[in-house]
Amino acid sequence: MSTLINGLHHVTAIAGDTHRNVDFYRHVLGLRLLKKTVNFDAPDVYHLYYGDETGSPGSIYTSFPYGNIPRGRKGVGQLTYTAFSVPVAGMSFWLDRLHEFQIAYAGPNKRFDEMYVRFEDYDGMGIELVFTDADNRPGYSNGQITPENAIRGFHTVTLEQLKPERTVELLTGVMQHRLVAEESGLFRYEAGVGGSGRYVDIHVSPNPVRALQGAGSVHHVAFSTDTDETQLIIQQQLAEAGYQVTPVQDRNYFHSIYFREPGGVLFEVATNPPGFAIDEAPESLGTSLMLPPQYEARRAQLEKVLPEIN
Repeated sequence: MSTLINGLHHVTAIAGDTHRNVDFYRHVLGLRLLKKTVNFDAPDVYHLYYGDETGSPGSIYTSFPYGNIPRGRKGVGQLTYTAFSVPVAGMSFWLDRLHEFQIAYAGPNKRFDEMYVRFEDYDGMGIELVFTDADNRPGYSNGQITPENAIRGFHTVTLEQLKPERTVELLTGVMQHRLVAEESGLFRYEAGVGGSGRYVDIHVSPNPVRALQGAGSVHHVAFSTDTDETQLIIQQQLAEAGYQVTPVQDRNYFHSIYFREPGGVLFEVATNPPGFAIDEAPESLGTSLMLPPQYEARRAQLEKVLPEIN
């Protein structure tokens, strides 16, 4: 069987204040601000992209900062924790850094033979750092965090589920994941060649409280596919399996299809090309407001509404 799903592509979250969002992901975590664009469905709201130096699939964290909105609530039917991969030798650096920025954390704790810490961003978004030397991706240095300590990209995402059977059926079927580990109600699945950036953890929750979306909650998780052709194959397979999958959406930097998995989490399958250098030089990524063609005529109006990012 040919590989259609490689692993994770990006995670998109709902945020509050724009400046606090940029400060946390660009300054505290040291990710690169790759793209300043707008929410294609609500252009008076930014869509901010963060990641490694080039925005490699599996490193891309994105935010919709809506300003003064209520916080969400963690619960079942939600992606509750997004984990990033960092080298084992960087553990003391990161614990010191979290302490420096007065960010409370839990851990280090052990899970599947790896140490990790858990904390929240300024909106309450669940974040983890997993310390592993099995990730050979290069780290991006923001000038304050050395490449040796820098985040490599995603490690895993955790889905909180009450009855995960149908979600597991989807993951191990059309989504081409396989079960690789389990412990204490936590089940790990991997796609493609496996390893960091290709894991999905399902936590079977004893608490039936449903999640509420708001600031600090995940809007959707996207999985990587190589081409438009492989995306169309997945789209057809999902439709044949009974899922209400959208037509292909052009997101400028990738093409997307969306559907909701049985547990309630919004899934996306995104193509790897064309990438973030399609409208900005690689060395200038994230420095200008880049608008999709349908909103270019409204640039002056949007620039007045959107907060200035230095």
